[in-house]
Amino acid sequence: MDATLPPRSEMERATSARDASYDGLFFLAVKTTGIFCRPSCPAKKPKAENVVFYPSAREALFAGFRPCLRCRPLETDGRPPEWVAGLLSAVEREPGSRLDDRELRRRGLEPARVRRFFQKEYGMTFHAYRRARRLGGALELIRQGERPEDAGWDAGYESASGFRDAFAKTFGAAPGRAREADCVRIAWVESPVGPLLLGGTDKGIALLEFTDRRALESQLAALRRRLGRALVPGTNDLVERAKEELGEYFAGRRRRFELPIDEPGTPFEERVWGELRRIPYGETRSYEELAATVGRPGGARAVGQANGRNRVAIVVPCHRVVNKGGRLGGYGGGLWRKRFLLELEQRHSGLFATHGGLAGDVVH
Repeated sequence: MDATLPPRSEMERATSARDASYDGLFFLAVKTTGIFCRPSCPAKKPKAENVVFYPSAREALFAGFRPCLRCRPLETDGRPPEWVAGLLSAVEREPGSRLDDRELRRRGLEPARVRRFFQKEYGMTFHAYRRARRLGGALELIRQGERPEDAGWDAGYESASGFRDAFAKTFGAAPGRAREADCVRIAWVESPVGPLLLGGTDKGIALLEFTDRRALESQLAALRRRLGRALVPGTNDLVERAKEELGEYFAGRRRRFELPIDEPGTPFEERVWGELRRIPYGETRSYEELAATVGRPGGARAVGQANGRNRVAIVVPCHRVVNKGGRLGGYGGGLWRKRFLLELEQRHSGLFATHGGLAGDVVH
């Protein structure tokens, strides 16, 4: 059983109660029908021995199950569950408040469930999220001219030494050197293909990933290692600009992103990622074609690996790389998302009607 899943007894209770607060935390697949659903699905509940649980729709799809037509587990508006939205709002209203396990239980929330959700969707526990958010707020206050000791007090720290230690551990600098410190601002973005985790430094966009991607935690770890910076919930001008451009892209009004990218990699990876941004909107390239373009004829496998290590999905359009003959091939966010993005671009570029859509690899 995958470690990211709640205990089976808890999932069975949530499924029996059609508890929508568990939607997105796991999916149930029915062996006798070949269908997978959300926990809140209104369909008749199957026998327990016929149910397999998966931590993501992607894993259910790759196990051979097809999405339920009643609860439509692949369709999402990208909004976090209501109980999560309430916690996020509480953190924003009072960054220094002590939303400990006792307070979570008082709100009717089981701390273990909250921890699993935030670990899966944000790459950190709720308490780590809360701490990072208040330290990020303190960083902004200091940059705006507030004294470090006052910023620490506003962030909920009761002692100057405690604030200094926490700040230095997170940002690698004392509060008095905050103007020299940078971090990766992490924000949740709603989208037609599900929630996205968006990250930006003062230099550029460093992260855009699907929150249910299996490799998300390793991507976040690689991001910390490559940039040598803390990941802090929040926003900056580039993150807000990215949200606007993504909204325009999904609405079919933007064909080219104008965002600076802060995505260091090996020289080969950076060449591949640079060529990805040169693939025109609505078009695709094969791995072999891309390998030849970056000066590595016969290096399709290496190009595929570099493609998979891209941490800025959509903006650095790794979804535009396909197998020979136009078949979709692999995609870290799931083939259904790759198909969605390519069809969106082809529809708005006029190519879909001309060329008859995409070849093969139909997922749903």
